[in-house]
Amino acid sequence: MSTIQKLSTKHLLGIKYITEEDIHLIFETAKNFKEVINRPIKKVPSLRDVTIANLFFENSTRTKLSFELAEKRLSADVVNFSSSSSSVKKGESLLDTVNNILSMKVDMVVMRHPAPGAHFFLSQHIDANIINAGDGTHEHPTQALLDAFSMKERIGKLANKKILIVGDIMHSRVALSNIFCLQKLGAKVKVCGPPTLIPKNLAMLGVEVEYDLHKGLQWCDVANVLRIQLERQDIKYIPSLREYAQFYGIDKKLLDNLDKEIVLMHPGPINRGVELSSDAADSHHSIILQQVENGVAIRMAVLYLLASSRGGN
Repeated sequence: MSTIQKLSTKHLLGIKYITEEDIHLIFETAKNFKEVINRPIKKVPSLRDVTIANLFFENSTRTKLSFELAEKRLSADVVNFSSSSSSVKKGESLLDTVNNILSMKVDMVVMRHPAPGAHFFLSQHIDANIINAGDGTHEHPTQALLDAFSMKERIGKLANKKILIVGDIMHSRVALSNIFCLQKLGAKVKVCGPPTLIPKNLAMLGVEVEYDLHKGLQWCDVANVLRIQLERQDIKYIPSLREYAQFYGIDKKLLDNLDKEIVLMHPGPINRGVELSSDAADSHHSIILQQVENGVAIRMAVLYLLASSRGGN
């Protein structure tokens, strides 16, 4: 890649902290890396001298694999850390854990943590670049970037496009990052779900709420469907998954009955038969597999651009 442009920040703590220009730069860089990962030889030496630690204090499959693959495609040295087999179980603090890892000369930290704001806290105390791979129910910036990138590939510029986010908005870090990202790109955003799963403060973010799924789908150009996160619900917010599926589940018949074609997305993992039926998830409306492919390219772009900023702001 020729001239390296830089992001306005040293870290990716959340979409809230980056600019529209940053987002466009990440997208342009991801386009180049998407070409790379579709070549017979999928590696480039861009981060050959960079060591990256993946710190996952919560379970993850897609995000962890996607980051690890992105790092290896860039030829970085990769260290994987799992809290379930670490001294965290013995009471070691987050800062001590990270400082011990950094003492091994790690340059970048990709972290998922259950506490909102954990990444911001770390950024105040250590020199390495930090990438937020999910902090509690707060943000998941790379997911929002790959979602918006995938939308843009399918429907063009997102300015004035109508995006509906469906499902468990209250417990979703994907929803908040998507709202921030789409609004910075000029899209119109609505959320849809049961009243018990819609946060009360969404109006402050300029987001409309629609409780009728059919009306919401009829309005939108893209429906981004979220998983019901039962593991984050300390009380029961819906009577049953069966009832949720009856009122807020999307199937092929519902899509075919709309007056227009819409694009269907899901960050995964899908609860098939709950938020999406198999015939909807696997239909021509769906760009779910493209999201997975784009996830690697977007994460390569973020890693590459942040590594180029080392020693900067």
